[in-house]
Amino acid sequence: MGFFNFFSKEKKETLDNGLQKTKESFFSKLSRAVMGKSTVDDEVLDNLEEVLVTSDVGVETTLNIIHRIEERVSRDKYVGTGELNEILYDEIGALLTENNTTDTEGFTIPVDKRPYVIMVVGVNGVGKTTTIGKLASQFKKAGLKVVMGAADTFRAAAVEQICLWGEKIGVPVIKQQMGSDPASVAFDTLNSAKSQGADVVLIDTAGRLHNKKGLMDELSKIKRVMQKIVPDAPHDVMLVLDGSTGQNAFEQAKQFVAATEVTSMAITKLDGTAKGGVVIGISDQFKIPVRYIGLGEGADDLQPFNRKEFVKSLFGK
Repeated sequence: MGFFNFFSKEKKETLDNGLQKTKESFFSKLSRAVMGKSTVDDEVLDNLEEVLVTSDVGVETTLNIIHRIEERVSRDKYVGTGELNEILYDEIGALLTENNTTDTEGFTIPVDKRPYVIMVVGVNGVGKTTTIGKLASQFKKAGLKVVMGAADTFRAAAVEQICLWGEKIGVPVIKQQMGSDPASVAFDTLNSAKSQGADVVLIDTAGRLHNKKGLMDELSKIKRVMQKIVPDAPHDVMLVLDGSTGQNAFEQAKQFVAATEVTSMAITKLDGTAKGGVVIGISDQFKIPVRYIGLGEGADDLQPFNRKEFVKSLFGK
């Protein structure tokens, strides 16, 4: 059963508004890059490379885009700078399409995997617990029975925050005392979810990026303990990244992907930043589905990531 697999007018408006700062920054840089030029030559391509890198698209993805444009210029012989926006739109869209065979459109909850267990990871401050609350709200609105687990037992604020979300949206939260074993909380959460006949379980985890071995050991233990209740849990390990941190989000992604098996991503806080290009780079470089993007404070402002709509919105289509 899939959710949110249509792109409504309201979602489009939220996406357009959320990417406004990124659009303004990107196209003002692009205008300067082609100023006084009529054709796309080596100088324009050098300037374009700088525009993409400083827009947090990432070096490797930028080089991929530049290479594609160079091939197009070579093939077409003459490309005017007035065509550059359209070419960029085509090539960025094609790049993301090639590297991600399907639009994820949020989670698909298989009928034969209940409860469907989503373990959420990420450093403190990226919006991890808020993302869990928003997801729980959306799943509940979709008619699913949801349980949340407060397994980030190292921060009182994290437990308090997820409990507040639980009260606000009417979703049960399983918790223990501060400093408890996170795996024990996860075990209790799955036990409770199974006894309640829950459809979806969302497990919060500690937001510490300590040494990779420590992180891997902790997450591996949580997985092993959960599998005593649900043998194939977790069904998804979602990494939450703060889009407003630009290249820091890349570095966090690298470290978490090296430390554990990340199967999806959510990129938050895009509405308050001009660094929205980071979504393109992360989606391209890691080949891990970006399932959601955060575009505001409301529960519905966490949107399923649709790469086609994202690129259309970025280019004002």
